Amino acid sequence: MAKKQFKAESKRLLDLMINSIYTNKEIFLREIISNASDAIDKLCYLSLTDDQVGLNRDDFKIEIIPNKEARTITVRDNGIGMTAEECENNLGVIARSGSFKFKDEMDGEKAQGEDISIIGQFGVGFYSAFMVADEVTVVTKKYGQEQGVQWQSRGADGYTVTPCEKEAVGTDVIMHIKEDTEEEIYGSYLEVWKIKALVKKYSDYVRWPIKMDVEHQERFETGETDDEGNPKYDYRMVTENETINSMVPIWQRSKSEVTDDDCIAFYKEKNHGRKDPCALVRINAEGAVSYKAMLFVPGEENESAFVGDNKGGITLYSNGVMIMEKCDKLVHDYFEFVKGVVDSPDLSLNISREILQHDRQLRIIGQNLEKRIKGELEKLMRDDKPKYEEFYKNFGVHLKCGVCDEYGRYKDFLRDLLIFYTSEERQITLKEYVENMPESQKVIYYASADSVKHAMSLPQCEQVRSRGYELIYLTSPLDEMVLESLREQDGKTFCNVVTDDLGFDTEEDKKAVEEQNLENKDFLDFVKEAVGEDIVKVRLSNKLASQPCCLTTEGGITLEMEKYFRRGPSEEMRKIKANRVLELNPEHHAFAVLKEAYENDREKAKKLSQVLARLAELMAGVEVEDPAAFVALVAELF
Repeated sequence: MAKKQFKAESKRLLDLMINSIYTNKEIFLREIISNASDAIDKLCYLSLTDDQVGLNRDDFKIEIIPNKEARTITVRDNGIGMTAEECENNLGVIARSGSFKFKDEMDGEKAQGEDISIIGQFGVGFYSAFMVADEVTVVTKKYGQEQGVQWQSRGADGYTVTPCEKEAVGTDVIMHIKEDTEEEIYGSYLEVWKIKALVKKYSDYVRWPIKMDVEHQERFETGETDDEGNPKYDYRMVTENETINSMVPIWQRSKSEVTDDDCIAFYKEKNHGRKDPCALVRINAEGAVSYKAMLFVPGEENESAFVGDNKGGITLYSNGVMIMEKCDKLVHDYFEFVKGVVDSPDLSLNISREILQHDRQLRIIGQNLEKRIKGELEKLMRDDKPKYEEFYKNFGVHLKCGVCDEYGRYKDFLRDLLIFYTSEERQITLKEYVENMPESQKVIYYASADSVKHAMSLPQCEQVRSRGYELIYLTSPLDEMVLESLREQDGKTFCNVVTDDLGFDTEEDKKAVEEQNLENKDFLDFVKEAVGEDIVKVRLSNKLASQPCCLTTEGGITLEMEKYFRRGPSEEMRKIKANRVLELNPEHHAFAVLKEAYENDREKAKKLSQVLARLAELMAGVEVEDPAAFVALVAELF
């Protein structure tokens, strides 16, 4: 029979498919298996009303037959098959799908509760075979027909359709694998281990058994005995026809069939985890978009899990066929630590099945997932606070970044998941903090340092604690940005005890301090000149209780932010500094000593000023630039 030509647009699309649409060649097997599964779906559905089919549900199967000598892979199904006309229409015209036509025909006749979902809705997956094969032969026989049909093509140059003999109903897709090149070892696709790996990765949950001959080493008795009369054994290779896919995924089974322990075992196997997940979410949703999900919040952090190719993402399936291994569009980055699977029959796939045609369904699913994840984390916080604190230690940074992301767009959704230290042992939510506030307290006080212990020791905290008020202790610059994004909690604003007005002074108190600063202007200017350019201002303070001095800042950059910028990747970032202010306690005896030295011994006053500035830096957690010089300076004063 003369070779027929693809239509011009089909020829161009075939070239595009082979070279562009699919990002990795190995998915060809997923596509051919999915088409085989679709064909079986059709015949199985017809068998419900046609007793002439002669096959029970248990009789349907897909076979994979690799042949290294012939350099072919055959995927065989006992599905509905095709006529010569259907071969012309479905294989001769790219992007015309028999599955899609069948689904349209059945929509009006769908039996109650019967699943006739068809993945191959675009008619192009078949042509992915040409990424690894230089010739593809399809031998098929339609149910109800006597004559078989052979369709054959070497790619864009055309195809032939001829009658052939075929005993059984169904389709064989025979792919002649390309010769190896320097860039690609195509022969690897003929290896049994490779085929099993691809089926496991992409088609493990196809609903029909995928069978293949697999060799195993078997021990057998030789019939001889050793000197002690024990039987001797030897080994031989035997071939068994195995089912190499799981068929029914664990997340598709009901809770009565699968326990939480079963789910946890599945998680640990898939993710090579040592620890149990700290939370499990199981969903079976029906409605505008139907889907099933099994999600896990890990019980331990993998430091490289969110970097580059290791970046997280939930695995997305459609009817048991993996569509995306890491779908980062389901949940926002603040939940990217969540692992698991989502399986939906309602996804609109594009022609490559690797990405989605549009994301309306994803948005609906994602919104529901995030609500359930949040609810599970809140439940964990209520029921097992130590476990939640361990989770927060591992993944709290993701929630914090989510609060700050997109100008605080998600802050109200996430705020109830944030916890903060109020002591070295205790962490609470902002809501709990406000509920515990005495009536006289008007703001939420916080202090920042590189550790809770250090933050608690800041001299500016003394007055707050002396009034019986709790403080929140922040241990990273990101924490400060989180509070800046949140702005308030239940109407209570945040107060940085290092930089903000504590709200304890009356107008008379403030006026008295201003007058003191004016009276001591010459003295404070002297101290400012003595301590150097790093200090932009020196002033008297009424924030201090037992300490002689403290270091604070003016402007938008705090000391903790300065530390963060100092570790930045660019020289410009590392140069960013806070405007440091040295505050002196006029009620402390050290101030009286300094003032006396200023009046009687300016050189000594200069050295005392420098010592106080360095002490203020040490209390603030700022690294002293020249420790040896500081030690020498202190020694001179003895």
